[in-house]
Amino acid sequence: MIAPVLPTYSRAPLSFVEGKGVWLTEAGGRRYLDLGAGIAVNALGHAHPKLVAALTEQAGRLWHVSNLYEIPGQEALARRLVDATFADTVFFTNSGTEACELAIKMVRRHWHDRGQPERTTIIAFEGAFHGRSIGAISAAGAEKLTKGFAPLLPGFRHVPFGDIDAVRAAVDETTAAIIVEPIQGEGGIRPAPEGFLAALDEIRQRTGALLIFDEVQCGMGRSGRLFAHEWDGVFPDVMMVAKGIGGGFPLGAVLATEDAASAMTAGSHGSTYGGNPLAMAVGAAVMDEICQPGFLDDVSRRAGRLAQGLAALVAGHPAVFEGVRGRGLMLGLRCRVPNTDVVAAGYSAEVLTVPGGDNVVRILPPLVITEDEIDEALARLDRAASALGTPG
Repeated sequence: MIAPVLPTYSRAPLSFVEGKGVWLTEAGGRRYLDLGAGIAVNALGHAHPKLVAALTEQAGRLWHVSNLYEIPGQEALARRLVDATFADTVFFTNSGTEACELAIKMVRRHWHDRGQPERTTIIAFEGAFHGRSIGAISAAGAEKLTKGFAPLLPGFRHVPFGDIDAVRAAVDETTAAIIVEPIQGEGGIRPAPEGFLAALDEIRQRTGALLIFDEVQCGMGRSGRLFAHEWDGVFPDVMMVAKGIGGGFPLGAVLATEDAASAMTAGSHGSTYGGNPLAMAVGAAVMDEICQPGFLDDVSRRAGRLAQGLAALVAGHPAVFEGVRGRGLMLGLRCRVPNTDVVAAGYSAEVLTVPGGDNVVRILPPLVITEDEIDEALARLDRAASALGTPG
């Protein structure tokens, strides 16, 4: 008999009743150090007082009116995002998957509006993850996502991540856009190779193909910059954002230049819940915290401490780990044993991590993790690794 909750998840045997900062607590009182942050969602940790205050205050005033009416919080948060980024305009969604759907629609509508309706192909990358809708899994292309769901949305051409020659060979007169994660998350914490985004920018300038950056996981301060592409000095035409922007409240967004978005007119897209007053209040509070002076500098400093500690962990457990990679507080341990074994050993050591592709364990702590908590996290990871293999 099927369970009341559709059994699409392989859940860990853990159930949490309370969270504070980087800590999660089970009903029996057992506390876990959270290095997953709800898969890079809880950017400011659990129950951050300013987010709680923003949500509580707004909940006492107004929850939902729909986008039939003006929502002042949308204008305010959109202005903050526009002022802080490359973008001229913002559409608010509830998730990264919804942001992906709009990004696909936006770039295809862009070319249709310019009298080139044949430009519908989007070049995407192996190892990518863009969400779970038909459009999003079609963009990613991996069999583990697409098997059994045919027919998929046509119009995607997949090439190896980081292979600029393959991208150049794939571009033709039908190319509408290139979609890429500056740091692949689900694919195993794989930063784009040095110079790769710049090379994609050259293709854009030469062919007109739009650039879509998926910063759902690597954005909102996780790399040590507000958005990961800033490290390369290359800016997209369209960008997908979610996860950290809501700090745990369902919120996503598509940011775009005026040129890329100009064909999206009244009636071309919509959302019943997207940009509701509750989400806007929380999103504004997240921006207040992440954009305050010194916050991202602190993220980079603490990230350096964590990366150094993870490198020592790899050196101390060569039978368990192969290496560490990533940027900022988006790090990955490539494993020699099954990554799921490492995650499970972490449960016993009361530390939470997230499995990823390429046999990687993702380390995605809240951005507010302290140095003392980093040291405690490393000690717990060491205990987990010791349970799996003999230290070298």
